[in-house]
Amino acid sequence: MSLPTPSPAASAHSLTLVTAIAREIGAGGGWISFARFMEMALYQPGLGYYSAGARKFGAAGDFVTAPEMTAYFGRALARQVAQVMAASAPHVLEVGAGSGRLAADLLLELERLDALPESYDILDLSADLRERQQATLAAAAPHLLARVLWLDRLPEAFSGVVVANELLDAMPAHVVAWRENGIFERGVGLDDSGGFTWNERPASGALLAAAEEIGGQCCLPPGYESEISLAARAWAAEWGHRLQRGALLLIDYGFPRREFYHQQRGRGTLMCHYRHHSHPDPFYLPALQDVTVHVDFTAIIAAADAAGLDLLGYTSQGQFLLNCGILDLLAVESAGSTDYIRAAGAINKLLMPHEMGELFKVIAIGRGIDQPLCGFASGDQSRRL
Repeated sequence: MSLPTPSPAASAHSLTLVTAIAREIGAGGGWISFARFMEMALYQPGLGYYSAGARKFGAAGDFVTAPEMTAYFGRALARQVAQVMAASAPHVLEVGAGSGRLAADLLLELERLDALPESYDILDLSADLRERQQATLAAAAPHLLARVLWLDRLPEAFSGVVVANELLDAMPAHVVAWRENGIFERGVGLDDSGGFTWNERPASGALLAAAEEIGGQCCLPPGYESEISLAARAWAAEWGHRLQRGALLLIDYGFPRREFYHQQRGRGTLMCHYRHHSHPDPFYLPALQDVTVHVDFTAIIAAADAAGLDLLGYTSQGQFLLNCGILDLLAVESAGSTDYIRAAGAINKLLMPHEMGELFKVIAIGRGIDQPLCGFASGDQSRRL
């Protein structure tokens, strides 16, 4: 595996986190769950990937998200946001707002639509990202900055629209192996040299129950390994207690359960992103790389449904953006202009099945929304869940 060499300062930062994780493993009797490893690698205060100051998004970071590619992503999404607000309450909550680019694009487009929210809340645990979000909004939409409030936790009660783009894939996940002699949880231990290594023990509790259900539904063969995100399920279910009226619009890469746990995907979906390189080794330079898993959307809606929420729509990102009029927005640009050509190239990546159009999905979950949502007017795939 040939990856860019980090600077001495970055290497030292990673080593500090490695030491902290090793201490955690020692305190756990030589073993921690992969979910705990992933949590520390991404969110350990002052050290984790999302908690420290390295640039993560865009050309200078490790990966590029849809809002960083083009403002047309947020402009199209704004049409769905406006419809849900009109049917519920004029409030938006974005969870995991990244650089703040999506917030800026949404607010500016909602202003054009004469549908500005009374409040636009952002929940992000990273102080570094909060500062970057504030700077982005101050530069792009200074006259709207007063509407934006940063939260430290989920609100006790909320009505309106919850937006989360590429949030669920970064929630800590457990890794499970279905073996001939039972179901095992793959955790993290230390090898003789003090490096991280995979270490298995029998699965138990909620994780075992989830793995048994998945194994039975998908007929998994012995030796199959994959991920189960109990954290993502719990997060979706929590909104059953907090959402009074409105919808969650969740955009992420993943599959319905029977595709997620397809027999040809026998080593799971775990993937890491470092300097625009993707690779499968989560133990490489903790704190300096993103660690992700795909989303089991069947698990998300099952948890939300059990908590009293409704499935309002599920489709591919490409179909959702088409339904929201992204091509109509592009048509306003002067064909052949530099702006048009640049925007058309980015939109093509968002829409095409071989790019982001099919791998990324959009799911809407809500309460008290009786009208069909425009983003799912054509090509709804809810039956696949």
